[in-house]
Amino acid sequence: MDIKHLHYFLEVAVRKSFTKAARHLYVTQPTISKMVRDIEDELGMVLLDRSGKEIELTDAGKIVFEQSQKIVQSFAHLSDELSDLTHAKRGKLTIGLPPMIGIHFFPGILSKFRSNFPGIDLHIAEYGAKKVADSVSEGLLEVGATVGAFDQQLFDSFVFFDDAIRLVVHRSSPLAQKELISIKDLREESFIMFPDEFSLHGMITKCCDEAGYQPRIVFESSQWEFMLKMVSEGFGVAFLPESIIKKTVQETDSIVTIPLVNKELNWRLSMIWKKNHYLSYAARTWISETRSALIHG
Repeated sequence: MDIKHLHYFLEVAVRKSFTKAARHLYVTQPTISKMVRDIEDELGMVLLDRSGKEIELTDAGKIVFEQSQKIVQSFAHLSDELSDLTHAKRGKLTIGLPPMIGIHFFPGILSKFRSNFPGIDLHIAEYGAKKVADSVSEGLLEVGATVGAFDQQLFDSFVFFDDAIRLVVHRSSPLAQKELISIKDLREESFIMFPDEFSLHGMITKCCDEAGYQPRIVFESSQWEFMLKMVSEGFGVAFLPESIIKKTVQETDSIVTIPLVNKELNWRLSMIWKKNHYLSYAARTWISETRSALIHG
């Protein structure tokens, strides 16, 4: 058993699929299946329950998973530290950016970063904020931008933007006459929402649940321009950050925005990275540069 065996086993366990793990690692499924079987044969234990639709860890598998994570991370940290020492100002970094955040805040920052640090191989993973946080937690990403609350015991972070969420309605709606509105007043409305992997989706559904109902979601999209268009055509109501919709609403007579009573619904944007986890030179540089550009610049 070597580090590659453990790495392959972790991929299968995290993705709960030999096929998905093989695709992510760019190897064949028989190759990754043999690697995992080799570990099981060497340990004399079954580590994966293959009987269901998704692969699950056995009790022995959970122990091996926890220890394998520590071993693989330690090996990665060793490689990264040696790389920092021998290849100053070089490295590879994949950053998680939700689409709406990426297009609104980062084009100029990304361009400047590439220009100032050409030795860093920079890639963007365009995920919803929820998936960004999960990927940083699992070690699949070193750093990423997310929305709303997160486990502060798990992540280090800095906040770079805080904006109110407003309700967007068609001008003909009776709601358009209100100066302030609460989630509890929207029980009978049709909701146009971001998909489940977006943090704002979870924030809104949680508020609805606390108000005693499940939202009637009639349409989901990751494109806020499309959502606004759907509202302007009378398909339902939407929830969007004030700064994002301000210009568009000024140019669209059929749309009205209303402040929400629910102050917990806000678009607080944070850059996050895992606590007590070695950060590569590339990740440390990204955090320093973006903190300076977004907060002080």
